[in-house]
Amino acid sequence: MGLLVTGLASVPSAAHAAPTPECTNAALVASYRGGDAATSHRYGRIVLRNTSDRACVVQGYGGLSYVGGDDGTQVGAAATRTPSRTPRVVLQPGQRVVSRVVETLAAPYPRHTCRPAHVDGFRVYLPDETRAQFVRHPTTGCRNPRIHLLEHAAYRRP
Repeated sequence: MGLLVTGLASVPSAAHAAPTPECTNAALVASYRGGDAATSHRYGRIVLRNTSDRACVVQGYGGLSYVGGDDGTQVGAAATRTPSRTPRVVLQPGQRVVSRVVETLAAPYPRHTCRPAHVDGFRVYLPDETRAQFVRHPTTGCRNPRIHLLEHAAYRRP
């Protein structure tokens, strides 16, 4: 480890300071912000806000799916990842990153193919996390796992 000598005391040099840790569920809170709509599509974004008192890093994609049944049961296919850049974002306390979300409505699909189901909200995984957060977002999904109603992009600054 490089040391900077000042008089009789030694302190770690800036070149060897500890790297900023990756953000975890303990540091970030997920929410959803709706946006525009177009024929059979709704556009919004998953927002992750740093509620801790330390900086942390977010990079890449998380996981996203619909859940329902008042018990967190996944409804349909998990979100498809929209190809996008994956910037490394250092989040200071209070700062946010967003992932653009495109929802395809279930209504245009034939009922027997879609098998519509009430959705309570989203299951949101942060990048590299194995535990999810729940974000309330009532809608209708398709039970058929071959129908992909959700798409999302990598996290980036708003």
